[in-house]
Amino acid sequence: MRRSQGYAYQPLAQNPGPSGMANGSSHQSHDALEEENERMAEELKGKIGALKSLTIDIGSEVRYQDKLLRGIDEDMDRTGGFMSNTISRVVRLGKGGHRNYMCYMFLFVLFVFFILFVILKVR
Repeated sequence: MRRSQGYAYQPLAQNPGPSGMANGSSHQSHDALEEENERMAEELKGKIGALKSLTIDIGSEVRYQDKLLRGIDEDMDRTGGFMSNTISRVVRLGKGGHRNYMCYMFLFVLFVFFILFVILKVR
């Protein structure tokens, strides 16, 4: 527990007399203890309020992050389905007897990379 926020508790000294009762006014020391307890209770209320608002903020942030992760998961599922369909088409195309299609696809990819290279060099 941190006590760096101005917490300076010092117990009240009580000097019992010969009759076992405290010297001076025990009523005043009791009142001082009550005031100290009230002050500490108010500080505790403030700290509890701060913790409550912090936990509410954490909960809302967790819900927001969960929503984002679910969205990303759905996007990845859709992309995975799209990629598997595309790969299966490419495999079917590669298994076919038409070797020219693979050559045309390779030339198309080279052409796209060349265009991207030219565009990036011009910038």
